[in-house]
Amino acid sequence: AAERLRAAHGLSRGEGGCLVPLLAREAFVQALRRLGVPFVQSFAEADREIAGLANRWGCPVLSLDSDFCVFDLAGGYCPLSHFQWQSVCAGDGPQGCYVPARCFSAAKFCRHFGHLDRRLLPLFAVMNGNDYLDLAALEAFFSKAPLPRGCAAGKGGRHGRLRGLLGWLAQFAEPAEAVDSVLEYLRKHQREEIRALLCAAMEDYTPSDANLEDFFQSGKYECEAARKADLPQWVRDALAKGKLAPFISDALILRSTFLHVQVENMQRPSAHSTAVPIRQVIYGLLLKRSCSTEAASPSKQTSELPVVCEFDRLQKTLKKTFVQAASLPKDFCDDHFLLDKLMEVPMSRRQMLLLETLGVKMSFLESIPSHLQLPVALTCYWIHYSEPKVKLNQLKALLLMIVSGELHRITNEPDPTVLCAEDDSIAYNEFLKWKEKNLQNQGFDLDAAHSFCQWQCCLQMGLYLNQLLGTPLSEPDLSRRLYSGTLVHRLYQELKSTPSVENLFHFSPKMSQLYQVLLNTVES
Repeated sequence: AAERLRAAHGLSRGEGGCLVPLLAREAFVQALRRLGVPFVQSFAEADREIAGLANRWGCPVLSLDSDFCVFDLAGGYCPLSHFQWQSVCAGDGPQGCYVPARCFSAAKFCRHFGHLDRRLLPLFAVMNGNDYLDLAALEAFFSKAPLPRGCAAGKGGRHGRLRGLLGWLAQFAEPAEAVDSVLEYLRKHQREEIRALLCAAMEDYTPSDANLEDFFQSGKYECEAARKADLPQWVRDALAKGKLAPFISDALILRSTFLHVQVENMQRPSAHSTAVPIRQVIYGLLLKRSCSTEAASPSKQTSELPVVCEFDRLQKTLKKTFVQAASLPKDFCDDHFLLDKLMEVPMSRRQMLLLETLGVKMSFLESIPSHLQLPVALTCYWIHYSEPKVKLNQLKALLLMIVSGELHRITNEPDPTVLCAEDDSIAYNEFLKWKEKNLQNQGFDLDAAHSFCQWQCCLQMGLYLNQLLGTPLSEPDLSRRLYSGTLVHRLYQELKSTPSVENLFHFSPKMSQLYQVLLNTVES
């Protein structure tokens, strides 16, 4: 989270860098579904389950996580960075076409370091500090141990130290013997604590024995961590199928969540603060106790509402804030709204709770295509809650961008039962010409970017609440151009100087009408 914050801050000042967009996970899950790619969402850390399934199926792991260099994988590990996507080769044999790639083999790697036993690789990874363990106490080992090939401080840098450690580990027949030897270089009072830490961290590199094959055959995902958490069966199933986000299980089980930073104005409050009321309702549904329990102690009720610890940014630093769950409105206070019974509540009541949270009535949304009703409701919410207030040109830019996504959808992925009108094709080609001419223009308005970040935060949490309530409104397809940060920014800049951009889709009466309906609905 801290690295992400540093990258976002650099980008907001015009420096280079890379940051995954806020809704990338949701867009990816939707794309997998649309393409019919089977997938399972792991309940906890996915690496062990991926390694277990890869070994069961005898295939390599595709990833960009160097931890897979350490797992004992029968089929090896193919880093995604080494796929030559532009060089598809036409194979002559039975396998047909292929994409050239590279495969890492732990066995070959170990042979390079004097027949190092593969079982020692987890100890090697842990001693160098992985995502979960950074043992400052091991510096005593590195300063005293007789590591080969000049890897003392300052000689060969980090790679010299890695090579030296691998060479030193090669003398041991198995991990326990190597751990004992490491501990000899540490102070006696530290040894048992560090032994326990090392052994626990090495366990993380053992392929899981969870049978994920069952999930792909029968849809059943059995995992010890999920059983121990004692979650309702429908929640476990929805998490496994990616119908609920990891944010939900984090809030439910850990009572803490990380809110990912975007390229926003670091001097202003976090863009996520706009969506606090939506998150409070999510927490209220997840952590709601029985009404009879609450009624028994009305005096304590307000002080005992559950809280969730949120990790977010305060200017350029990470800060944790305790956010109180919402007390659900009286209409929703019966025990049917307890998490295990939530799917038994009539859909109309679940929809009412969603719309009340967003401050919108269903009658306002009836003229909107069903797949755009949730984004439009969240746009109304965004205008109501965002600080500083949304400018009219920001709203128009956002709605024009949504319409451009619709135009792309009907011209590029047409419904075979509906003919694409010629005027839609003309409008789309005109839009592409405008885009080609204007998207190259430089210029970045940090405050506008911040406002659009707030909209994305509202959309993210609105999606999560909608999913938790069993989708009372249709889920918008993020993987089909619902949002493009570059495009909305360019439209906003153009609207300030050239108001006629509002008529960008005038060649298509259908798209012009859609834009007017969206604008009138939100303004009303």
